[in-house]
Amino acid sequence: MGKYFLTLSVLKGPWDQVFAAFWQRYPNPYSKHVLTEDILHREVTEDQKLLSRRLLTKTNRMPRWAERFFPSNVAHSVYILEDSIVDPKNRTMTTFTWNINHARLMVVEERCVYRENPENSGWTEVQREAWVSSTLFGVSRAVQEFGLARFKSNVTKSTKGFEYVLAKMQGEAPSKTLVETAKEATEKAKETALAATEKAKDLASKAATKKKQQYV
Repeated sequence: MGKYFLTLSVLKGPWDQVFAAFWQRYPNPYSKHVLTEDILHREVTEDQKLLSRRLLTKTNRMPRWAERFFPSNVAHSVYILEDSIVDPKNRTMTTFTWNINHARLMVVEERCVYRENPENSGWTEVQREAWVSSTLFGVSRAVQEFGLARFKSNVTKSTKGFEYVLAKMQGEAPSKTLVETAKEATEKAKETALAATEKAKDLASKAATKKKQQYV
């Protein structure tokens, strides 16, 4: 039996804007693990629904304890198929994703539904479900635990990336990434330390001059 995950979140943008942002998510500062995206199929049905299939390539480094089950030359990239159904009449977008390689190690299936928030039409509600399974004999439970933990981490990155793209579309300054914030904090700390050093030298020089004058 695999692992199941369910989460509800809100994106602060109207549904049509979130729908547009969905196709413009990559690249963003939080998606460095996403290497490529290609549209394989797209069509509009008779009832005006947009159907799409994309192939995504992402980095997927295995845990060290799992590497011994695979040849040393095995690819560290994972290929993911993404099917999506956009229903403009009911203002919903549903996506299905699953990996098509490394299936012997683990399969992660995800289903997301984007719909207008019932309490605020200017926001979009996201319901995300995931199923993590493994058939690797003897260690399937450990693999599933690892897969679920990594999936949760990627959800955080995905949400931040979505918010970043939405902010740009809305003409706002996107929130700074952790790397940018840390870099600024480091630079500020260096400037503060340098200023403190210079001030200490100045005080020491003045104190030495004053002491010297006392003995003259």
